[in-house]
Amino acid sequence: METSATPTHCPYCALQCGMNLTPAPDGGVEVTERADFPVNRGALCGKGRTAPAVLSSRVRLTSPLVRSRDGALRPAGWGEALDRVAEGLARARVAHGPDACGVFGGGGLTNEKAYALGKFARIVLGTSQIDYNGRFCMSSAAAAGNAAFGLDRGLPFPLQDVPRTGCVILVGANPAETMPPSLRYFTELRENGGTLIVVDPRRTKTAEQADLHLAPRPGTDLALALGLLHLVVAEGRTDEDYVRRRTSGWEEARAAAMAHWPEYVERITGVSVPQLRQAVRMFCEPESAMVLTARGPEQQSKGTDTVGAWINLCLATGRAGRPLSGYGCLTGQGNGQGGREHGQKADQLPGYRKLTDPEARRHVAEVWGVDPDSLPGPGRSAYELLDALGTDVRALLLMGSNPVVSAPRAAHVEERLRSLDFLAVSDVVLSETAALADVVLPVAQWAEETGTTTSLEGRVLLRRRALAPPPGVRTDLEVLHELAARLGVEKGFPTDPEEVFDELRRATAGAPADYSGITYRRLAEQNGIFWPCPSGNGPAGSPTGTPTETGTETGTHTRTRPRTDAGTGTGSGTGIRTDGHPGTPRLFLDRFATGDGRARFAPVSYRAAAEEPDEEYPVLLTTGRVVAQYQSGAQTRRVDELNAAAPGPFVELHPRLAARLGAAEGDPLAVVSRRGRAVAAARITTAIRPDTVFMPFHWPGEGRANTLTNPALDPTSRMPEFKVCAVRLEVVRP
Repeated sequence: METSATPTHCPYCALQCGMNLTPAPDGGVEVTERADFPVNRGALCGKGRTAPAVLSSRVRLTSPLVRSRDGALRPAGWGEALDRVAEGLARARVAHGPDACGVFGGGGLTNEKAYALGKFARIVLGTSQIDYNGRFCMSSAAAAGNAAFGLDRGLPFPLQDVPRTGCVILVGANPAETMPPSLRYFTELRENGGTLIVVDPRRTKTAEQADLHLAPRPGTDLALALGLLHLVVAEGRTDEDYVRRRTSGWEEARAAAMAHWPEYVERITGVSVPQLRQAVRMFCEPESAMVLTARGPEQQSKGTDTVGAWINLCLATGRAGRPLSGYGCLTGQGNGQGGREHGQKADQLPGYRKLTDPEARRHVAEVWGVDPDSLPGPGRSAYELLDALGTDVRALLLMGSNPVVSAPRAAHVEERLRSLDFLAVSDVVLSETAALADVVLPVAQWAEETGTTTSLEGRVLLRRRALAPPPGVRTDLEVLHELAARLGVEKGFPTDPEEVFDELRRATAGAPADYSGITYRRLAEQNGIFWPCPSGNGPAGSPTGTPTETGTETGTHTRTRPRTDAGTGTGSGTGIRTDGHPGTPRLFLDRFATGDGRARFAPVSYRAAAEEPDEEYPVLLTTGRVVAQYQSGAQTRRVDELNAAAPGPFVELHPRLAARLGAAEGDPLAVVSRRGRAVAAARITTAIRPDTVFMPFHWPGEGRANTLTNPALDPTSRMPEFKVCAVRLEVVRP
């Protein structure tokens, strides 16, 4: 172990807060403050402070497990475990074809792992059936961003710009609980004279900080955005010059919005006309403004259209591609941004290249040393892949995900996992999904291996190894190397993360998410580098056609040419130069990444959720997170301090609804949907609408919220409708 502090980053949310790891007396590490990282400036939430607790051998896996003939998991050596995995995958491929093998990844995997996993699926298994849990995170925002701007990066500007804008509309986001260190940006916004509008059916801790809280009925965010745009037009607040110079498709989008007059929107959403007018005034009067969305509007069967409508509001008012203005998405998972850029998504190759693009296939195939025609086409999206388990897909390799808890219609997904001929899970703990596996592979964690992640800002970061993993634990890269060799591919899967990253750089050169100018050395010397960052012998300037800039931390917007006098070496024999291109903290200031440089309006209209309340299921359910737990809880539920703060699931409901049910605080409530039943304690509060209940989704078993959720998919993004479904409630009597 290192004898001094190791600068690194938190393993949890997409802020990727900077922290130092220092040696602890017990041989482990402790988290200490790292004030030099500009995103969190030393601040950490409880999850970050307690992250080393999961490194303990007391709570994590330290030996491979294989399922014995009596059905129990037993410890095994690595040779036996890897042989079993290779044999299980090979049997399915021989008996049923390559697409009988599936691969399911995670938004917490490093860029190197995501890249290697996608490569493994396509050239070792030859399967198209690969996707990842990031499909459940921000795929709708990605689809809408690509359609509007020609490029998807969660935030097209650094977080440091947020306090300096005039107004922020925060839609379906609760950063006070999901990424607490970011709340300071919104506090500073108000201290600087800006205003904050929060759109959420609950009065969350974030909404309590807002100048205006709009509480729409779940599933109606699309109508709300269209109603605001209607008022922008009706009140003469459009930026006609900007629309004419920098956009296309305005006539169709305007016509669609004008059908959503304020009183009609009030009936749909429950947000009053005076509040709608106040929101438009607050957004339009300052010189600059932003809209930031999160899972609330995105996790809907119309999430792409909903995000498109909020982008329309930015475009119509000239609030995109200008300093201190724009649309952005608050990415959720730790590497949610990088995870979807480098090939573990069903339709993508590294660098955000499209799998259907012949030139993209040619470029990546050349890097991989294979025939482009050998690469399979796009496969199923995440839920569709899980739904196909045991039928079309007979064997599954799963890395870093826990769909038994996190997937919609989770009881059905659990049944599909049980029906597989073979399941292998690579994870750090025995999650609920790993407990179903035929083979479980214990792998190293964030503090035990080096690798890169990409934050919600598009800032590529270096996580450094601070200590060795326990005996009996290997890295995911070592797992893929060994499996590839057993399946007949001896080369192409190195175990050194820097070597993998250097290959990733070549694979992304000239792509939308161009990492070719980034090296481990540069990342170690800087506080991250914003992509796109082309290499010296790549395309001139940014591949998006946007300016490159200095002033990453000062907030300036100076346009510069890529430097040619700051060479950092060729980086492990990559064959491409890295001449110090500064990266691109702010996108779209000159043009958008579309063919003609113009942003595209989305001509969208309101439609209802896939499942609306009725006599049998009269109440709306929405789901989300609490501050002390993270995602499926597979790791945070093993930390005593976090469990003490959030020990179990609950059902949040309004006093009027509780009175109708005869429910008291703490009573066990059964929440029933068309897909199943969950039971949790009642938590009665006026902070939620009377027609809505809320459940956090971190727990398995009886209180599993995702037993209830609806897998209805957005037709573009294939995002399930986690955020709204119809339920009924029953008090569970002794």
